[in-house]
Parts: sequence; C-alpha cells; structure tokens
Amino acid sequence: MKHRFQIKGCTALITGATAGLGAEFARQLAPVATRVILVGRRKERLEQIVASLGESFPNLRIDSFPADLTMCSERERLAAWIVREEIPLNLLINNAGLGDLGPFDTAEWSRLSPMLEVNITALTHLTHLMLPMLSAQRPSGILNVSSVAGFFPLPEMAVYAATKAYVTSFSEALRMELAHDGIHVTALCPGPVPTEFFEVASRAGETIRAMDRSHPALASSPNLVVREALKGLEASRPGVIPNSLLALLVRAVRLIPFPVQRMAIRFGAGPRKPRML
Repeated sequence: MKHRFQIKGCTALITGATAGLGAEFARQLAPVATRVILVGRRKERLEQIVASLGESFPNLRIDSFPADLTMCSERERLAAWIVREEIPLNLLINNAGLGDLGPFDTAEWSRLSPMLEVNITALTHLTHLMLPMLSAQRPSGILNVSSVAGFFPLPEMAVYAATKAYVTSFSEALRMELAHDGIHVTALCPGPVPTEFFEVASRAGETIRAMDRSHPALASSPNLVVREALKGLEASRPGVIPNSLLALLVRAVRLIPFPVQRMAIRFGAGPRKPRML
C-alpha cells in the first residue's frame, strides 16, 4: 500500500460510543480528528459525551446519531444520513458489541439474538454500507473491535467467542481484498478490559466471572487498548493485541496441538455445574 492512513485530521464514525472503548475512542480522537460521529443506543449518554468533548475541544465537529444497530433499517438510515450530509468519512470504527456469559444451554435467545446481530451482522452490514464512502476518501481505515476470545472456543462464552472469531477472520480477509485500494483494515483483539461490558454481559444474579478468573497481568486499561489500536491502524498492522504478555501467550498457545488446547481450556473453565431440570 502506497499511502498510510493517518489519524490526524480524520473524520471518524464510532459505533457503541456511549461507554467503554467506544467512549475512549472518542476521547482519544478528539484532540486530533476533524470530525467524529458517535453512534449508540442511549441518546442521553451520547449527548453527555458530545457536551463533554465539545467543551474541551471547541474546534472539533461532533455529531451524535442515536441508533439501534440490531435493526437493518437503522443501519441504512445512518448510511443514508452520511451520504445526504456529504460527510467525508475516512475512518470506520466498528466497536459496538454485546456479550453473554454463562452456559449455552441455559442462555435466553433474547440475549443471544441481539449479540449475533450486533457483533456479526451489524458490523458486516455497516462495513459494506460505508466502503464506497471510505473508498472515496482514500487512504482510509477500518478498525474492527474483536477479542482474543475469538482465537479459542471458550466454554460459557461460546457464542461471544464465536462471533469474535468471525470478526477477526472477516477483518483479515477484507484486509487482503483491499490491500491495494488504500483502505487499511485492522482487527483489535484485547483481552479483559475493565469496562461495563462484563456487567452487561453477566446474567442476573451471577458474578462477573470473566474478569474474576483472568490474571490481572493479562488485563489492559481502556486508555492503553485504544492508544495501541490507533497506533496499529496507522502502522497498517493486521491485528493488535494491546498487552505484550497476552500477545506472547496467544502466539505460544496457537502453536500447541488443538487436542492439548482443548484439555487446557476445559481445565481452566473448571467443573460444570449440573443442569437444573
């Protein structure tokens, strides 16, 4: 690729911008971007972030777009608005994501269905909708927020891990397709990050096991995750694991034969509680 994408002066669309990594992306882009478009379900939270950023960065143009990305019509409405407003979009950050922690057989479909829709369908659909705009503003960038969970099948996170495996694979393939078109694609694959994600993903009355059973050395702050993600995109890296120890462990484990991985994952997950019939 002849031209590297640069964060400075970008016009960025950030999904899932009301909290966690999405809000952190907005905060770190604010000093250097020309314009940011913040997309999320919670209108009041969006307005709070817009007000806060606007006060600190008066020269930054900020748009908020409340939308439920589980709905195809909302995604199309967002794309149509960007076209109508002639916004020179050159950075798409597909950050919106949902999780569900617990055994698959006791999961409620009302939790699994939106997760599949947001983590897979919405990310893919928005990328497809925005590609013509990104192509018109080359060099441009696509940053897809995946997870190290996508590298392994994880009991009690079965569907979530599978959706992130899709995101990582899709990002890698898209990167290959667009390699000579001036559109840079990077998959962000963090480990545990202390945000409200785990609180939302935990089922009623259950503890937030994912953070509890993760070693603190493998966790990363939202600030570090976003900082490393943006650096990785500018460097046109295919993937970013924003924790050096975790990155080393992932590379090492992936060299181990899968039957051995399976035994280790089963051991790490602990004994399964009997199902209540």
